[in-house]
Amino acid sequence: MKRVIVDYSKLNNDILNLLVTKYPDGYGDESIISFKNQHNEIIECVEVRTIDTIYLVKVSKKLVNAMQDFEIEGDDLDIDIEALDN
Repeated sequence: MKRVIVDYSKLNNDILNLLVTKYPDGYGDESIISFKNQHNEIIECVEVRTIDTIYLVKVSKKLVNAMQDFEIEGDDLDIDIEALDN
């Protein structure tokens, strides 16, 4: 299986969709994988998988915002009729 580390700036819609599907309510500390890179820096990632690839997506505030934006854009327009009446 191929392993790929992906930064927020290189996320595509397919990976974002995998993230939102796997972590619909966001990810917690238990979902974060930490390791040191070749520069001895600590990297924190969350994992998503496809049939042939394991993606480790670097955790950042921008990632959280991208997941929330993608989820909102991907939702169908569901209107709460009761909220409109108030």
